[in-house]
Amino acid sequence: MSVTEKNMGGRGSVIRMLLVAPALLIGGGCVTINAPDKPIVINLNIAITQEVVYRLDSKARSVIEDNPGIF
Repeated sequence: MSVTEKNMGGRGSVIRMLLVAPALLIGGGCVTINAPDKPIVINLNIAITQEVVYRLDSKARSVIEDNPGIF
C-alpha cells in the first residue's frame, strides 16, 4: 500500500476507479440494439402421456368378473 492510500484510509481504490471509469466510457465502442426483421417463433409442441397402472386384489377382481355390468 502506498503512502497516499494509507493516508486516504483505503479510499485510494475508489478514487482510482472514479478516474479510470470516464476513460473507459470515452474509449469504449458504441452499442446499438435493433429489433429483428422477422417475428420470433416459439414452438411449443409438447406431448403429454399418462400411464395408469392399477392392481386389483383377487376379491375385487372376482366381484367385477361376477358383475360385468357394474362398470
